[in-house]
Amino acid sequence: MAQRKPPYLVEYLASAAQPTATKFRDLLETGPRDDIILPLPGEKIHMSPGDEDALMARDFEDSETMLGLHRFAWLPIMGDDVAPEWVSALWRAWRNAHGAAQTGWPWHPYTAAERVINILDYAGRRGLPGPCDDIVQFLGRHGETIANTLEYFGEHYTGNHLSNNGRGLFLLGLATGNDEFAAMGGRILIEESERIFSPSGMLREGSTHYHLLLTRNYASAWLAARALDRPETAALEKITEQALAALPSLILPGGMPLIGDISPDCPPEFLAGLLPGGDTGRGWTGLRTADEREALVALADRAGSAATEQMERDGWWRFDYGPWAALWHVAPDGWPPMPGHGHQDLGSFDVHFDGAPIFLDPGRGAYGNDGEAAAYASARVHNGLMIDGAEPYPPNRPYYDDNFRRAVDGAPPAMSRNEDGLTLTQYGFRRIKGVGAATRSWRFDPEAMVVTDRIDGKGRHKIVRRLHTTLPVEAAPGGAIIAGAEHRFQLTCDGAVALERTKCWSAYGEAVPTTAIDITITTELPLETTLMLEAV
Repeated sequence: MAQRKPPYLVEYLASAAQPTATKFRDLLETGPRDDIILPLPGEKIHMSPGDEDALMARDFEDSETMLGLHRFAWLPIMGDDVAPEWVSALWRAWRNAHGAAQTGWPWHPYTAAERVINILDYAGRRGLPGPCDDIVQFLGRHGETIANTLEYFGEHYTGNHLSNNGRGLFLLGLATGNDEFAAMGGRILIEESERIFSPSGMLREGSTHYHLLLTRNYASAWLAARALDRPETAALEKITEQALAALPSLILPGGMPLIGDISPDCPPEFLAGLLPGGDTGRGWTGLRTADEREALVALADRAGSAATEQMERDGWWRFDYGPWAALWHVAPDGWPPMPGHGHQDLGSFDVHFDGAPIFLDPGRGAYGNDGEAAAYASARVHNGLMIDGAEPYPPNRPYYDDNFRRAVDGAPPAMSRNEDGLTLTQYGFRRIKGVGAATRSWRFDPEAMVVTDRIDGKGRHKIVRRLHTTLPVEAAPGGAIIAGAEHRFQLTCDGAVALERTKCWSAYGEAVPTTAIDITITTELPLETTLMLEAV
């Protein structure tokens, strides 16, 4: 399926053959003396000196853990806390085990780009792990591999990976003086921004963490271009500004909900300095120079907040009412984005009261098409509605066109707001015999939230509504009691209530306990049913 080059690159060539700059210094080649813990996606690896070669030959249960190792994803997370001797030892062990083949997962273009970016970022502060001229030439081979295996799969299948292929080429070219890599990478970054970002500046892929990650990606490219007064600087600055402008709408008083997939590339907390009010001295921003941090803050201030109407058109709805604040992701055509990192979350919502989360999106802590990984992308683990076990929409495919989707659902969902809440009408359940439109409304007053579901149709059907919370919950007559740190909440609802232990993911592979509140009714349609949450 791979076509390797998008149409806008037909005239571009990229080669490592041209002379390269060697502006870096060498790291010390003495061996490590102390133990180290590598924070890989989904697993922390404790290592002693001499374990490096065995690590590079190890099998991992989760492929993302393995890829994190090959990407040196631990390096930016540890920052300058990692001893240079360990960086040299691990780089040498990786190169001895995988450097010659230039095939397979260790040389997948996304992985090669991440490895280049991570090692060059560290090298800019501390030095390269080996003789500079040799390492720069070796990194040039990375550039050739990326350029020759770009993740372009046609106009309907290409996701955000291609933009990161471009970032790897761009940053490699700037760091080593390779104009061919830099020009090709810069063109990819700028062209792909139109594919992956919506007009509001929000990533199209249905994930708040991935939006934060891609904002970081473009910010890093812009800062590198700015330092060298590159011709791509203005375009990259505009893209970064628009991506930053989308962030304020996503931040609820208790933090940014992790809606959709959580990337294994880095924990959300590592990118928190990009958020409004975030600590720019920590995480990724903490590794930048003072000048770069000031430039980022100034750009975010200038970006402000994206227009509410545009964010809504792009599928992100925010509502604030007194002590309440809530966020919804409503994909504009109802179907989870494809390609993308979104879930079956239509009608699901995160809601905070008096600055603290009550109901939240659990996110997803691993990839996969079965087991727990599949469950956390499903409607079953969201604050939404299921009918007869069916999700709001069928699984999406990138080759479905709008005509096919409308033949399935009849019309895209319709979301609207008024003074005290929002209303969503969706038609995806019409594929179930006897079921028509489903309308969910949220109404807020200073002490309560009322959610009303109206389902058109006929015949007997099983309706399940679910709510997920990290707060303590106990069943009570007619509903449940939820105990917050500052408030207690009484949930009153129609139907049988069952409590189930689930998880809320804070990073890839890391979770805290959650309780799912299942509310089930089996009844004739049409149906109108409500649930009310009151602060008591």
